[in-house]
Amino acid sequence: MVTKEEIMKIAILSKLSVEDDEIDKLTKDMGEIISFADTINNAADEGVEFDNINNLSNAFREDKVVPSLEREKILANAKDSDDGCFMVKNIMK
Repeated sequence: MVTKEEIMKIAILSKLSVEDDEIDKLTKDMGEIISFADTINNAADEGVEFDNINNLSNAFREDKVVPSLEREKILANAKDSDDGCFMVKNIMK
């Protein structure tokens, strides 16, 4: 069971602002999440496997080398470029 104090501690550690009227709902929601995780853990303890539920043997495509676009075509619509690279605005102050 998750307590209101634990929710407030998590909020403080996460630097989240939680209103008093939200605490009850968050406490209930967190309890349900933990309960669901416990259900999954208990199923795994009973021998249920979750590793390959879709029976896929290899879901990845084979890597193939394919021709790329020419650099000039890629940069044709760039607002600004330099030495074959996109120039972007510096947003760091």
